[in-house]
Amino acid sequence: MNRSRVVSFFSSLSFFVIAALAAGIVVGAGAQGLHQPAVTGGLEVIESLGQVWLNALRMTVIPLVFSLLVTGIVAIADAAATGRLAIRALMVFAVLLLGATIYAILAGLGLLTLWPIDPASGQALLAGVPPEAAATVGEAAHADGLRAFLSSLAPANVVSAAATDSVLGVVVFAIAFGFGATRIRADLRRPLATFFEGVAETMVVIVHWVLLAAPFGVFALALGVGLRAGLGVAGTLGHYVAIVCLSQIGLIAIVYVVAIVWGRISPARFARAVAPAQVVAVSTQSSLASLPVMVERARDWLGVPQTTAGLVLPLAVAVFRITSPVANLAVCLCVAQLYGVDLSLGALIAGGLTAIAVSIASVGLPGQVSFFVSIGPICLAMGLPLGVLPLLLAVEVIPDIFRTVGNVTADLAAARIVNGPNEAASAEP
Repeated sequence: MNRSRVVSFFSSLSFFVIAALAAGIVVGAGAQGLHQPAVTGGLEVIESLGQVWLNALRMTVIPLVFSLLVTGIVAIADAAATGRLAIRALMVFAVLLLGATIYAILAGLGLLTLWPIDPASGQALLAGVPPEAAATVGEAAHADGLRAFLSSLAPANVVSAAATDSVLGVVVFAIAFGFGATRIRADLRRPLATFFEGVAETMVVIVHWVLLAAPFGVFALALGVGLRAGLGVAGTLGHYVAIVCLSQIGLIAIVYVVAIVWGRISPARFARAVAPAQVVAVSTQSSLASLPVMVERARDWLGVPQTTAGLVLPLAVAVFRITSPVANLAVCLCVAQLYGVDLSLGALIAGGLTAIAVSIASVGLPGQVSFFVSIGPICLAMGLPLGVLPLLLAVEVIPDIFRTVGNVTADLAAARIVNGPNEAASAEP
């Protein structure tokens, strides 16, 4: 990593949020022995302000996810209308995304079974979360049976569902609304899509405003954690980061296997093809910034013609984010274990379906924005509280690297699969 990138990181919001997390825990731990009323009252005021900041983030979730789902579905329908190649690409994306979601649930549950979060450490971390944020776990977490799950798919009143955080019903309605919009006349569809695009952009602006206060908000919440739990919570946060990263590393390994088997390419050749794009992904944490080198490697090493790569790869960057359900579900499963929640089958299915939907809705959003917007709805769909998410947001920098590497690797694998092996055009340079 060159000097300019180091300087850029230390001046970024991510760095200040991490610093605020560390400072809040240290200051809170240092104040554990103080029992003066003035100190205690001051800390409680700061914690309350942290809750206000968390609520400001929550208020944007429903309108932003709904708007992004509608515009995303319309964009996918428009892309499919461009020809058979785009339809084939979208089908490959859908199969890979579904497989990744199933893997995410199995891998997350497996990792947390083999390497569970220590209950005492988890409770220590949650001890600093304001009581309002650690509300009672919702019904979705405990609902058993297919009937309970199916009844949550079609809310009788979508406004009421949104008001009560019944996110899965809102997501289903947004998907139906989006597909319905693709069936109306173009002169009606365009202004409708423009309206929801405007709503989404407005919500993103509001989220950016809220995130400007992220260092203070995270400091306020971390202060309570340090005050009640001390410095021991650092190990729990490190455990969480390891679980999310291991889930994504497993997915990346599976993507290699899928590319080799389905794309019919040798392991060494695929690894050499994707390596330069992965390097760019690590250094930029942006799939869009990796797009030029992805097109070049697909053309020169994977045997994908320029015209195919020029359609499939930009489409993949626009609508396909395979690591989204994997990382997001890993976060939600960690949250469930932190709160001691045994998730029902219905809650897992609800979380998986919501994860697939928000992977489309969150594409193109900055990492700091997409973390809460993506994971918040999944937690709500699974009946989990959101109060601990800002603390997890503060350590998202490392998992975010693996998110981008996984997306870039899957994009190139998808390009090879969509094109199919073409030995005449795929001779190594």
